[in-house]
Amino acid sequence: MGKLRDQMLVDLQLNGAKPRTQKTYLREVENLAKYFNRSPEELGETELKEYMLYLINKRHLSEGTFRFYVAGLKFFYRTTLKRDWPVEKIKCPRSKRKLPVVLDLSGVEALFAVTKNLKHKAILMITYSSGLRVNETARLKLTDIDSKRMTVKVSDGKGGKDRYSILSQTTLELLRQYWKKYRPTEWLFEGQKKDAHISTSSIQQLFKKAKKRAGITKPASVHTLRHSFATHLIEAGTSLHHVQLLLGHRSPTTTTVYLHVSRLNLSQVISPLDKAA
Repeated sequence: MGKLRDQMLVDLQLNGAKPRTQKTYLREVENLAKYFNRSPEELGETELKEYMLYLINKRHLSEGTFRFYVAGLKFFYRTTLKRDWPVEKIKCPRSKRKLPVVLDLSGVEALFAVTKNLKHKAILMITYSSGLRVNETARLKLTDIDSKRMTVKVSDGKGGKDRYSILSQTTLELLRQYWKKYRPTEWLFEGQKKDAHISTSSIQQLFKKAKKRAGITKPASVHTLRHSFATHLIEAGTSLHHVQLLLGHRSPTTTTVYLHVSRLNLSQVISPLDKAA
C-alpha cells in the first residue's frame, strides 16, 4: 500500500484516532488488499461485499469486531480516497442487545472480603465505587484522586473524553492505607515495569481469582463491577441522567439498559391482575 498507508495514517492522526484504532484500521485495509492481491483503490462494491461476507462466515468475527473493522474500511474510502463508501446500501447485521451481568451488593462485598492483598482490593474497590472501565482503572494517576471534591478524574476515556466520577469515602480510606504501604509516585497502580501502570490483563486476572475465592458462579468479569455500580445507583434512586454522566455514556439510550436489570423498577410494577383484585 505504501503511499496510501502513509496517507491513511496521517488522516487517522488528524482525526484524533487512538493508536489502537490506527493500528487496527491500517491492518484491516492491508488485509483487504492481501485478500484480493490488488490495491484497494481498484476494488468496488462487488469485492467489498465478498470481503465482508468473508469476515462474517470465514473469520467468524463477533458483531462488535466486524463493525469495528468495517468502520476502518469505510474511513479509508471516505477520508483517504475521498470516495463514497462503495457499499453504503449494505446493511450490517443487527447487534443483539444482551442484558449485562450484574452482581448484587452482597456479591460485590464478598469480592472485597476475600481479597486480602491491599493493592488488589484497592483496584477492585475503586473500579466498582467509581464505575470505571478496566483500562481507566489501570491508567489512574495519583493526581486524579481529589479528596477535597471527592471525585475521580477519568482522563482520555472511551471516545477520547475526560469525565469526573464520584469518590467513595470508604475507597478513599483504603487508598490512604494503600499509599502508605506502596508509595506510588505517578501512576496510582504501578505495574511490574518501572514507570509503567498496571496492565489491564493483570487486573482481569486478579478479579478472576477473587471471583473464584468468593464462590461467584455468574459469568462475571471486571466490567461487571461497572455494570453493578450503575445498577445499584439506579436502585438507590439516582437519576438516569446522573448515571449517564458518571459512566461517560454519549447517549442516554446506552444507560437505559440498566433499567432492565434494576430490581427496583421491576418491584414497583404491579400486575394488572392484582390491581383488579
